[in-house]
Amino acid sequence: MRVFALLPLLLLVGCPSPDDTTAPNTDVCTLPETPPCVDAMILDLSLHEAVSTGVVTNVADGDGWVTTVDASAGGYQNAASRPWVYLKFTDTGAQKVDIGDESALESMDWDLSARRFILRLNGGTSGPSCVGAAAFLERTYEDLTSVPDGMTFATDSYYTSDCTIINDSSGLPGSPQVALAPWWSYTDCVVTSSKPFLIQLQDGRVVRFIVDSYYKTGQDGCNTGAGPGTDAGNYVMRWAFVQ
Repeated sequence: MRVFALLPLLLLVGCPSPDDTTAPNTDVCTLPETPPCVDAMILDLSLHEAVSTGVVTNVADGDGWVTTVDASAGGYQNAASRPWVYLKFTDTGAQKVDIGDESALESMDWDLSARRFILRLNGGTSGPSCVGAAAFLERTYEDLTSVPDGMTFATDSYYTSDCTIINDSSGLPGSPQVALAPWWSYTDCVVTSSKPFLIQLQDGRVVRFIVDSYYKTGQDGCNTGAGPGTDAGNYVMRWAFVQ
């Protein structure tokens, strides 16, 4: 049995610290910065220039949204031949950005990308922007309604200085140690951790975020050990702007 150690994310890589940011809702970064290890990432994460056909839908949920994302990529065996789904958090829901994987490495127009169990943020080693996240181990999504004083955010950082990929602790191949990794663990299926996050966007706005399910059916059974879910890669995400 392999389970993630759900550790706090402490460092905002490649973006200013809170002391460098003058006020909420001001740009954290304004110009794209080429991520390191692009050639390695194209190979390691099987990036393509085609645009994903995965469907994204939004339903209003109080002051936020429930967003469903088809990041199934044709199933686990076919994922390496399918592009990622790209999203941008907006006042009208999480909008799909129709962009290819390689073009996304030069674009600040997306915030989050998904394929199967991996969620990448547009920053650090994943993209040219500065989107970062912080995990909360002892808070619920419902009570995470503000940004704690002194909050810092971590961008994706899963390459060594010589561009060797750093995998997470799931034991699954091709699974880099991304900033949102604590949303899941793996036993015989993908278990949702129920841990919420704060995600800081390029423009300084912050959203609270949680993954409610990864399977179209059977997530509760997977979480309790009753059996695996079905139709993997069909996310249900809840999120709302808090700043």
